[in-house]
Amino acid sequence: MTDQDPMQTLLSLRASIDNIDAALVYMLAERFRRTKQVGILKAEHSMPASDTTREEQQVARLRALAEQADLDPEFAEKWFNFVVAEVIRHHSAAADGR
Repeated sequence: MTDQDPMQTLLSLRASIDNIDAALVYMLAERFRRTKQVGILKAEHSMPASDTTREEQQVARLRALAEQADLDPEFAEKWFNFVVAEVIRHHSAAADGR
């Protein structure tokens, strides 16, 4: 990359980042479609919105994956906790019939 014009390199890197961001948004949307199905299932069967055992297992799994991917495990856990909080909100709303 050092032989290329710095501005062209910057634009190229930003384009790549934009593509990754788009992929992440679509993957999150797909994830939430699945968790919505889980929320409906839980609501139909009077299951609790939160499953702390599952969440703890997922945190451990994602931290290990983050380490393998050379990503800060603390960041991966914060991201997961943020997503799970939103999922639980959706599940609670489904249970309340909203």
